[in-house]
Amino acid sequence: MFGSAWLVLYAAMAVAAWLVWRQQRFPRREAFKVYGGLLVLNLSWPLTFFGLYPIIGGPALWLALLVIAAHAVVATFAVLRFGPISTTAGVLMLPYVSWLVFSASLNLYAALNN
Repeated sequence: MFGSAWLVLYAAMAVAAWLVWRQQRFPRREAFKVYGGLLVLNLSWPLTFFGLYPIIGGPALWLALLVIAAHAVVATFAVLRFGPISTTAGVLMLPYVSWLVFSASLNLYAALNN
């Protein structure tokens, strides 16, 4: 189930970005700056959580928690930037924000119990 869940989340993100990109009536630069930051944080979290844990142990989980918290905040900003340009795009980003909050709770549990 989780294998297809991430596919749906990323497909929704891609469609949301496409909806914003094709909208010509509104400035989109700031929205895509936020989206770019979102993608960078998306790459950073697994590298921190899974990549640093074997090297530095428990502190990597706390660092990963900071990364995923920032990730959730930036994803929320993406919703707020995409929404005025395309309501559908903003709504399509909401499940991703929810997934990040859920993932952050799992990250917190791992950090507290290691």
